[in-house]
Amino acid sequence: MIIEKGFSNHYLYIDLTSRTWSVKRLTEKELTDYIGGKGVGLKLFNDHFSDLAAIDPLGPENLLGFIMSPILATGAPCSARFDGVTKSPLTGIMVTASCGGPFGYACKTSGWDGVLIEGRSEEPVTLSIHYEGVDFLDAKDLWGLTTSKVQEELGLGVKDGAVVIGPAGENLVPYANICSGHRFLGRGGMGAVMGSKNLKAVVARGRAYRVIPVKQRKFKSVVRRSKRYIERNDFLKKYRAYGTNANVRLSMTEKFAPVENFQRQTDKQIEHITGERHKERYRQRFSTCKHCSILCGHKGYYPDGKLRQIPEYETTGMFGPNIGNYNPDIIGQWNDQLNELGLDTISTGGTLAWAMEATKEGIFTSDLRFGHPENITETIDAIATRSGIGEELSKGSRVLSKTYGGEEFACHVKGLEMAAYDPRGSWGQGLSYAVNNRGGCHLGSYLVGPEAMFHFLKPHTTKSKAQWACFFENIFTGINSLQTCQFIAFSVLLEPPIPRLTPLPILGFVMSHLPKLAIGLLDWSLLSGLFEAVTGLKMSQKDFYVAGERIQVLERWMNIRMGITSADDTLPKRFLRDTEHEEEKTPGVDLQPMVQEYYELRGYDEEGIPKASTLERLGLS
Repeated sequence: MIIEKGFSNHYLYIDLTSRTWSVKRLTEKELTDYIGGKGVGLKLFNDHFSDLAAIDPLGPENLLGFIMSPILATGAPCSARFDGVTKSPLTGIMVTASCGGPFGYACKTSGWDGVLIEGRSEEPVTLSIHYEGVDFLDAKDLWGLTTSKVQEELGLGVKDGAVVIGPAGENLVPYANICSGHRFLGRGGMGAVMGSKNLKAVVARGRAYRVIPVKQRKFKSVVRRSKRYIERNDFLKKYRAYGTNANVRLSMTEKFAPVENFQRQTDKQIEHITGERHKERYRQRFSTCKHCSILCGHKGYYPDGKLRQIPEYETTGMFGPNIGNYNPDIIGQWNDQLNELGLDTISTGGTLAWAMEATKEGIFTSDLRFGHPENITETIDAIATRSGIGEELSKGSRVLSKTYGGEEFACHVKGLEMAAYDPRGSWGQGLSYAVNNRGGCHLGSYLVGPEAMFHFLKPHTTKSKAQWACFFENIFTGINSLQTCQFIAFSVLLEPPIPRLTPLPILGFVMSHLPKLAIGLLDWSLLSGLFEAVTGLKMSQKDFYVAGERIQVLERWMNIRMGITSADDTLPKRFLRDTEHEEEKTPGVDLQPMVQEYYELRGYDEEGIPKASTLERLGLS
């Protein structure tokens, strides 16, 4: 076995058209400037093209990257993650995604820090990656198989991992995703990009390399502190007990649930699908990513006797209240079906909800109705195969609303369907959606956390929201480049002495009225410490933060060159106006003042374009 200290710094470039491959390396400065994962993926993608706007997402020229983390395979907490990067066929801009499946570990231990794929194979192909390079294998017999079946047919051993697509990716559904083990990545249609290349699977044959930290004493110290913080964090204890469905009851009580295509923010029937109900009903047990210390993943036995992965909060929200369904058994069955076909549950649920409301309004013809789950199974199959009504629904809510009307209730941002958090329950989350680089993603700055979950910030005010959006974007982008689990941020930021021991009223006051001071008192040195311990490359807490900022601004600059404008940094009209339900008035999100303040803090001009001085300061000019 070959010993590898930190980075291998070998990035495998594969051309499917010519069936050739080559190797690229980065400088030490590039590695520290972009960290790994998302950051390195965007850097390599940007460097590969002279004209980003000219890339057809489903054309052979598009580049699909899987980039490993510098801490992957070291045993660091929650570190078995890798990142996908490509131009999205759903949104037409950049999309990145993080995944905890086994492919990352296998790829890293086969000696590769990243795999980048271009071109198109004439016939269905599987790539087999090993420490000596790559083999091109016939995949005609695998074409048409579901995600679990194809992984069975690949004969994966304990040292191996794969990324695969299901029928939805083969049929180029713009929100098809990619599967690795029982984990998924690729909001925005990464599965369709694989399908467009006739690429059914990428298999990594691992364990030829053993990854060890350069600074082992420092590494052990940082890991001990990380695990201690994780173990005592109250919110992560809830995730361990109930999975991300711990958020379901909060969505009801804090009024950010997506009820019937976000027409309302709460419903008492949500009680039937909470994390507590899941745990009780399904006798759930852990089913996690490798090296996970949080243990949020669960599986359980359903009434039909089948052992299933418990759906995540987003799936529960989008196939629960979002379509007027409160039967958790059916949500579990649909989750299986969507995963087997390789469909993003958020975009599928959002598109179905738009179709239900559009049908009710008489502008779209379908049998879909809120509160009527009986024809959803057939409709999901039709979307994956693009047959019947599925041909239209496969286009997503943005295209459908532009074709038929109903744009005011097409719940997407930049073409990406919004996740299961109503921004009227958290104005900061509304800002997070609006300015997020990949679109309607909840994970950009996740301000629903400090607002509606922890109550550090008041939800219905614009005060300090732009400052915190910038801060959390930089931190989360750094985390998704370091490639530990984003959930670790709850413990990293909240468990050091100052935030842990400060009374909530004082903490909330400082965060609301003195955000710069509050940020200056926070400690995220565990994150920079992990990078430095594993790679041996010097990185301070400030260096880590600036790297996150650099990556964030680079992605924005890439999207600007792909056609994004300030007009895209908004929310559907539904969320910008006041609503009334049961004599209770909910204020619409006061978005534009927050967006303009965000631009100023980011160093963008009034049109949301990074200024030359900003690009120069971050080394992007």
